Amino acid sequence: MQKSIEKLKELTKDVVLLEHAIATLSWDQETYMPPKAIGEKGEQLALLQGILHNKITSPDIGKLLDDLGADDKNPAGKYESKISTDSAYIKETYRQYKIQTRLSEKLVKELALETSLSQAAWIKARKKSDYSIFQPHLEKVLNLTKQKAEAIGYKDTPYDALLDEFEPWTSTKEVADIFQSTQPWLTEFIGKIRNSKQVDDSFILKDFNISKQEVFGRKVLQDMGYSYDRGRLDISVHPFTTTLGRDDVRLTTRYQKDFFKTGLFGIIHECGHGLYELGFGDSVKGNLLASGTSLGIHESQSRTWENVIGRSYSFWKYYYPELQKYFPENLTNISLDDFYKGINKVEPSLIRVEADEVTYNLHIILRFELEQELISGALSVKDLPEAWNSKTRDFFGIIPPNDANGVLQDIHWPMGAFGYFPTYALGNLYSAQFSSVMEKEIDVNGSLEKGSLINVLDWLRDKIHIHGASKTASELALDITGEKLNPEYFKKYLENKYKQIYNV
Repeated sequence: MQKSIEKLKELTKDVVLLEHAIATLSWDQETYMPPKAIGEKGEQLALLQGILHNKITSPDIGKLLDDLGADDKNPAGKYESKISTDSAYIKETYRQYKIQTRLSEKLVKELALETSLSQAAWIKARKKSDYSIFQPHLEKVLNLTKQKAEAIGYKDTPYDALLDEFEPWTSTKEVADIFQSTQPWLTEFIGKIRNSKQVDDSFILKDFNISKQEVFGRKVLQDMGYSYDRGRLDISVHPFTTTLGRDDVRLTTRYQKDFFKTGLFGIIHECGHGLYELGFGDSVKGNLLASGTSLGIHESQSRTWENVIGRSYSFWKYYYPELQKYFPENLTNISLDDFYKGINKVEPSLIRVEADEVTYNLHIILRFELEQELISGALSVKDLPEAWNSKTRDFFGIIPPNDANGVLQDIHWPMGAFGYFPTYALGNLYSAQFSSVMEKEIDVNGSLEKGSLINVLDWLRDKIHIHGASKTASELALDITGEKLNPEYFKKYLENKYKQIYNV
């Protein structure tokens, strides 16, 4: 049996290498690729996706999985291994094999080509704030995505098949139940804040030199433990993190000279993802388990760094005097207390990635509902902008003035990543739950006040990073906190923090 497992790992090694090669082309498309290169770039990506599909659906892999007793009832196989991660490895290989064998090579290549073209059209449409440029591309991507869901199969809804790609072993109903239990509470809590005296953040809206923003951001990045000999930081339209190799994890951000929070918190957020990818243990490196448990867990890492750490009073007690040296013209007369309140201002807004942590999950619930309607056919692509604006009005009391600040703000649908959005909100919930334990086990605030971020990184590495995808999200939550995902931790976290800021 052990020989079969080793042979399976050898066969799937090429799958990992191909995924990294595809990521390299995608990273280039989002950063430095000249505009006219999109045509062949799409063909290159389609070719590699086809090769990857053939690799993961190899009959040799199927035979080995069969020999190991992996099936729908026993995805981890029927035999015990001396190595603790082997069962998880078989389970993940079987999950990917089952999905990919249900997809034709033709469909895989068509999706790769169309999403590449779609992303290029989205960038153009976003710059011109003109949805009509993007609409025909989204129609093609959505049609192919529906075909994908039908081919994979599902228990209750086509959305289940899409969600599983990003949040394995989780159903649409489970996510919907969690959202339904948190949305009324969030709406009520936001209402209490609205009735309180609003904090001032006008000092953040002044001119902050972008070069200085980058220098300060890179300092924080290094203090967090990110190593430039294993990655780099660049600029893109939409911030992201991507893994091009076991020692090549790259980050991007974007800067606004008149909105300081965008660049810095984008860097901290993406670094949280990057540190996770760089922290996989030796037992999972180089194989299919060398990835995040799920995107919800992945997002918990970025949100822990961005919000629990990066927007905490203790963090800025150390870093604020340094920031004042970079921007004395804007911050000399702003106290630490006022700065802390300003960067944590709660106010309904249009842009998801710039939303405060109280209103953020409502942005996700909005997209979750629209995605399900698109996949089910209840909503047409043509009517999407109107539906988006209507829900934004219902959720936030505001209406986007244009497409760029509304339906065109996210890259996920151009990528064909339907089912991705819910993981952001799940990440917020997991982050609060994990952090509640971390704060009991180590002196988080004491470390932050001294500018020491490594204690936090070490705890996250030990509890989460080293495991890669060898545990499911629920298993990880049970191991760390003693219970599965529980939204009450998130509610308590927000209450404790924002009652102090807004006296609610």
